[in-house]
Amino acid sequence: MAADATLKRTPLYDRHIALGARMVPFAGYEMPVQYPLGVLKEHLWTREHAGLFDVSHMGQAFLIPKDGRYETVASAMERLVPADLLGLEAGQQRYSQLLNAEGGIIDDLMATRLGHPGHEHWLYLVINASRKDIDLAHIAGHLADGIELRRADDLALVALQGPKAAEVLGRLAPAVGDLKFMRSLDLDLGGLWAHVSRSGYTGEDGYEISVKSADAGALVDRLLADEAVKPIGLGARDSLRLEAGLCLYGHDIDETTSPVEAGLVWSIQKRRRAEGGFPGADRVKAELAAGPARKRIGIRPEGRQPVRDGAPVLDASGREIGRVTSGGFGPSVNGPIAMGYVEAASAALDTPLQVVVRDKPLPAKVAALPFVPSRFHK
Repeated sequence: MAADATLKRTPLYDRHIALGARMVPFAGYEMPVQYPLGVLKEHLWTREHAGLFDVSHMGQAFLIPKDGRYETVASAMERLVPADLLGLEAGQQRYSQLLNAEGGIIDDLMATRLGHPGHEHWLYLVINASRKDIDLAHIAGHLADGIELRRADDLALVALQGPKAAEVLGRLAPAVGDLKFMRSLDLDLGGLWAHVSRSGYTGEDGYEISVKSADAGALVDRLLADEAVKPIGLGARDSLRLEAGLCLYGHDIDETTSPVEAGLVWSIQKRRRAEGGFPGADRVKAELAAGPARKRIGIRPEGRQPVRDGAPVLDASGREIGRVTSGGFGPSVNGPIAMGYVEAASAALDTPLQVVVRDKPLPAKVAALPFVPSRFHK
C-alpha cells in the first residue's frame, strides 16, 4: 500500500513493517491487518497460545481532580455514563458508554480508578480511535472547572491475549498473575514502567499494557522473544471479538443504539439503574421496564456462506425484521457467524431466520452469545 501522508502511525509502525505486516488504513492510522502467518492462523494461535496486538491507535486520557478527591471526577463522569464509577476501588476497571441525550451511544470506553500510590484519585480512560476527538471534546465540554482532562498521546497501548498470556507476562513481572479480571496495577516490566489491566477484546484471558511510546518497541521485542507469542493483526482481532460477542463501535453500536438494545445492561450497575442521572436515563429506564423494541442477537447461518454487515434479516415468512451489524467466518466454530438487531418478538434463542446474501435468502437461526465461551480470569 502506498503511504498516505494523512494517515497517522503508531510508535510500533516500524516493527510491523519488519515483521512483514500488510498495512491498511484504519481509524485514521496505518495499521497491520495481518502478518505472514495469515488471519486464520493468527486467530487460532491467540485461542491456543498468546497473541500480541498493537492498539496504540486507541485514545488514552486521565481525569484529574484539582481538589485531590476521587469522588469529584467519578461524580462528573457519572453525569455522562451509566456505570457506577463512585463505587470503584483503587485499581478497579469498568466498561461503560458515553450516552447522548436520547440514550444513544456516543462511544464505549473503559474507565479505571488508578491504584498507584498518590494517584488513587485519578480516573484513566481508554476510548475508541475513531471517536477519540469527539469523545474528548464531549467530556471536556461537560466538566466542571475543578477537573483537568489530560490527553495521554505520549502513551502506547498493546494487548497480550490468550491462555498463555499470564505465563508469558508473568516471566517479566510475576505480580500480574495475581490480578483478577477488570483489575489493574502499575509495575516494572523488565525495567519499563507499565500500567497493566487484566482485560481485552478477544474473550480470552489477557492483558492490556500501557507504556511510554518510547518504550513500546522494547516491550514488544521482549514479548515476541517468547515462543508462545506471535503478532496479530486487525483481521484476527475482528474475528476473535465477533466470536466473543463483543460490540464494535460504528457497527453494533452507534448514536442511535441504547445500551439496553445492545444487550449491555450488565454494564449498568443497580444503583445507576435506580437513580438515573445520566443522559438518556428515561429511555434506558423505559426499555428496562418494558423491554426494547429491537435486540442485538447472535446469528448462525446454515451452510458455509459468510454474511456481512448490512445484510437484511428476514423472519420465516420473508418479512424484513432487522439487519446484520457484524458478520464473517468464525475459525474457532468452523463456520459463519454474525450479530445484528431484530424486532424483539423474533429475538428468542433458536428462532428461525433468513439472511439475505447477494439477493438470496439463506436459512439461519438466533444463536446464543458469545459463540465461543469466554475465558476471563475471574
